[in-house]
Amino acid sequence: MATPPPPPDLSIRPATFPSDLKQVTVLFRAYAASLPIPLDFQNFEHEVASLPGKYGEDRGGAVFLAFVGASGISGSQQSEGERGGEGEGDVSTQEAEPIGCIAIRYFSASTPPSPSPSPSPSQPPPPRTCELKRLYLSPSSRGLGAGKQLLDAAIQKARSLGYAEMLLDTLGSMVAARRLYEKAGFEEIESYYESVEGAVFYRLRL
Repeated sequence: MATPPPPPDLSIRPATFPSDLKQVTVLFRAYAASLPIPLDFQNFEHEVASLPGKYGEDRGGAVFLAFVGASGISGSQQSEGERGGEGEGDVSTQEAEPIGCIAIRYFSASTPPSPSPSPSPSQPPPPRTCELKRLYLSPSSRGLGAGKQLLDAAIQKARSLGYAEMLLDTLGSMVAARRLYEKAGFEEIESYYESVEGAVFYRLRL
């Protein structure tokens, strides 16, 4: 019996801007192209043109990249000081092209995204909610476990930013993605915004 190949050397790290802008843009566009629906209703072109935009860490967001055979360490283990500030210590020059991505951003149904909501002193702060976005893996890299690692990194980051819950929407036809979310503890909920036909919605208590 042939010896099974060793597991791939996967690594996850936070994207930094502007050094990773091109790679994130390519992956976001690949994500959009992989869907059976256009993303016009999400103002996708503006999102890409303004990256990092709502995914910027200064606005309560984050983007993570996945690599196979990369020299970088897991983003959950790499501090800001170790990887340098934006434009510094660009580890992407030592890595292969990323195979996938995931992002989180602050979410509010009634107010513009802000990293620090400021309720009046007499009222308790509202639950801080983030939204999971743009989970994508290149077709050749699926089934390696990178999706779970990306999701774990996003959840850990959301907790470190003080979020109380994470929302997401996906398509009912995306069975593998839904299975991944449900295994991570997401529960299906009613829609939290007007989306396309066939969309399903999930929430994870952090």
